[in-house]
Order: sequence, then C-alpha cells, then structure tokens
Amino acid sequence: MEAAAATTPASTETRKLTMRAAVRERFGNPRDVVRIRDLEKPVPGDDELLVRVHAASINVADWYAVVGRPWIGRVAMGVRGPKELRIGTDYAGTVEAVGKAVTGFAPGDEVFGGRTGAYAEYVVADAGRAVAHKPANVSFDEAAAVPIAAITALQAIRDQGRMGPGQRVLVNGASGGVGTYAVQLAKALGAGHVTAVCSTRNVETARSLGADRVVDYTQEDFTRLDDRFDLMVDVAGSRPWRHVKRVLASRATVVLVGAPKKGPLLGPLEHVIGMRLASIGSGRRLVFFVARLNKEDLETLGDLLEPGRIRSVLDERYELDRLVDALDQMGDGHCRGKIVVTM
Repeated sequence: MEAAAATTPASTETRKLTMRAAVRERFGNPRDVVRIRDLEKPVPGDDELLVRVHAASINVADWYAVVGRPWIGRVAMGVRGPKELRIGTDYAGTVEAVGKAVTGFAPGDEVFGGRTGAYAEYVVADAGRAVAHKPANVSFDEAAAVPIAAITALQAIRDQGRMGPGQRVLVNGASGGVGTYAVQLAKALGAGHVTAVCSTRNVETARSLGADRVVDYTQEDFTRLDDRFDLMVDVAGSRPWRHVKRVLASRATVVLVGAPKKGPLLGPLEHVIGMRLASIGSGRRLVFFVARLNKEDLETLGDLLEPGRIRSVLDERYELDRLVDALDQMGDGHCRGKIVVTM
C-alpha cells in the first residue's frame, strides 16, 4: 500500500506534463503509420495560446499528408519522410494559458482555428494568426468542422470567384465539407440562384442548406441543364472541360477546389492541369487555388455562424483512439459534411 501511495502523485504529475497526440513517422496507409502517443505538453510563447482541444475535424488534405500523396507534394511534406510528425489542422477548444504579450484572449475563452498537430489534447496557436473566438451557441464539434473547409468555400466564392449580387452559382460536389459551406455562403453573400449537385442520399441535405435547385447526378446530367451559370465552384472535379463549358455563361468563372485522387505522382493535379489547358481561349476564367487560413476569415465565418446564416453539417464522430477509422472514411470519399474527432 505504501509503495502504491508513493507512486500515485508522481504519475499524476507526469500526466499533467504530457498529452496524447496522433503522430506518423513515415508515409503510408493510416492503419500502418498513425499512432497515438504521449508527447510533452506544449508551452505557449509570448504571443501564443495554449488550447485544450475538445474536437478536431478531418480534411482530405490530412489524408494526403498521412499517405504522402501525390508524390509531387513531398517537396513540401518531406521527401524521405514527414517533416512534421504530428497531423491534423482544424480544432476547437478552450484556452488554458496565454503568453505575456497576448491581448484579446484569456484563459477560459472558447476558440476555434487551424494549427498543424490538431489531433491532440493540446495545441499552441499564434494569437495573431488563424484562431478566433467561438460563438457561444455553436458546439465545439460544429466549430472544429469550420476552418479549412469553410475558409476554402469563402475564398472560392468571394475572392477567387468574385461573385456578384444576383449571380447564378453552381456547386458541383455540394455534400462534402467544402460543398456544404459553399452552398450556404453563396446564398449568404448574395447569389441570386444556387444549384447544388450531389448524390441521391444528400439531396435533402442540400435543400436544407438553401440550394434553389438540387441535381441528383445519379439521375440527371448537370452539364445538360438549360441554365447558364456565372460561377461554378467545382469541388468534385468529376467532369472534363468539354462537358462543363456547356453550362457556363460567356464570361463565367470556374473555381477548382477538388478533384479525384487519380495517379500517385500528380494526384488531383492531373485534372486541374487538364482543365486549365482545355479552357484556354474559351473566354471563361478558370482558377485553382489553395486556401489561406487567417484570423479575419475565421472571424467572418464566426459572424455568420452565430445567427445561423451558415451551419456545419456533421457526418461521423470518432474518438481520438479511432482516428484511423476517420482517416479511412475520408480516404474512401463520399463524406456528408465533415468528420469530427473528439478528444
């Protein structure tokens, strides 16, 4: 009894100084390479927040970062192996401590944001970058779903698509993470009409998000519609340019957000390159971009979340110990909204 009593305080203290986090030391199938380990609990710097993570979410970029595809991406991810062992980006949680130079945040504040290593019990976030206060009426799960997907949708419509009031917008792939936000943001930012393209099981979800028309691609070819669109947000990347151009207005913009995984070397970039080459001389503008996480856009999204002008659509919830199941689901595709991981 005395020995047990002597070791209990030490083990408790050790637990306070460590955290559980997902890591991978090499690229490969999530089940082969992802592990949950005890790591040293981070300490915030002068301009940083220590956030106790309550929920994180899965993005297709997280799956690519684990499997190490496409191979061309390893220039940034690491050629011989991952440059960064920890994985995940989107999170929502509670501020536990702040650096001495931090203003605007205090311990106890509920926040959401993006930071490498989000599949962990704690993250350290730069107070001036991609972190914002979470609306009180939005759950941690719902807030964790927002950062990458909603910022991608926002920047696709507002910045890259330059959508004007009253324009007609087509969202191809309207049921996934980016797509569900894109439908709502197009309406919130003043689109005159939004057409959503998705599968049968997601038709009612798309309608509930405010789509004026929903096309079930298993029953109808959206590239044969009589309508003409000023802006197409292409999340699915499911059709070649020669088909897509049939439903585009003469000066339309197409924003490429996603594409099929395809070959290991270029992955979705094969579709992007093909679309860009085929669109030359068409009079339409085609854009591919990678979203930039930032505080201002998170705050804009928070302002839309609070009154319910946009909302998160959640698919499955997994605990951290089942992270590989969540990554497998993302790798298989056809998620409805976002997949959330709870800590």
